[in-house]
This record gives sequence, C-alpha cells and structure tokens, in this order.
Amino acid sequence: MLRLSVIALFIASPALAAGDYPFFSLRNTDIVVLIAFLLFGGILVYFKVPAKITGFLDARAEGIQSELAEARRLREEALELHASFERRQADVKDEAARIVEKARTDAHLVAEQAKADIEASIVRRLKAAEDQIASAEAGAIRDVRNKAVSVAVAAAGDLLARQMDEERSDALVRKAIATAEQRLH
Repeated sequence: MLRLSVIALFIASPALAAGDYPFFSLRNTDIVVLIAFLLFGGILVYFKVPAKITGFLDARAEGIQSELAEARRLREEALELHASFERRQADVKDEAARIVEKARTDAHLVAEQAKADIEASIVRRLKAAEDQIASAEAGAIRDVRNKAVSVAVAAAGDLLARQMDEERSDALVRKAIATAEQRLH
C-alpha cells in the first residue's frame, strides 16, 4: 500500500514537469517539495501515526457500535414501556367504565331510596297532621262541652237563683255542710 502511494505521488507530482533545472537538483523546487513530503510521510510512519489513527477510528467505530446497541436496547425498552402504558391505559379505561357504571347504579339506588324516604316522610307527616287534626277536634269538642257545661251550670244557677227562697237556701247550705263533714271525717 505504501509503495503504491509513493509511485502515485511520483506519477502525479509536478516534479516530472520541471523546468530549467534537472529533476534531481536541489534547485528544482518540485524535488524539494517532494523530498519534504516524503520526509513528512516517513516521520508519520515512524511515529506510527497511521496505526494510531486506525486505532482511534477502530475505537470510535466500537464506541459507535456500543452506542447503537445501547440505542437498540433503549428502543426495545421504550417499546415495551409504551406497550405497558397502552395496556395500563386500556385497563384504566375499563376500570373507569366500571366505576361510571357502578356510580350510575349507586345513584339510581340512592334516588330510589330517597324517593322511598320522601314517600315515607310524606306518609308520616300526613299521619301527624291527621293526629293533630283529631287532637284539635277532640280539644274543640272538649272546649264546646266545657262551655256547654259552664253555660248549663250558669243557666241552672240562674234558674235556681230565681226559684230559690230563703228556706230552700238554708236547707241546701245545711245539707252541703253535712255532706262535707261526712266526707272530710
């Protein structure tokens, strides 16, 4: 490879087109440039620069290979994670649908229970109202009877007062005192 490079340099170099001076003369700038280039190439080969560059490139290629492998691994993990999230999302959707359905069922049951409670409350209130009405009627009847008794007693008192004379009054007072003595002793 090196020999081919040197031959290609001689063939492609402008040294073959030297002007007034002979080709192998130091006065010919083309030969001086050629010699400097060959010395530079020799120094590079002596210090093993091509091997170092090749090693550097090989190391870089290995680094790129490991980065590609890592990228493939990360991609596979990302795909697995994505699939896992999609499964979780589907599970969450199903769970949400179940929760919504259960909430609807519970709301319907609560509404039915509230309706039954309201109906029971209405029945209790009607019963309490009927009881109050009955109590008010009984109180009114009692008041009417008491008033009737009061009126009757007052009428009887007026009647007795008109018909009463002193003799009858004294006899009634004596009879009342005797009855009171019998009951108190």
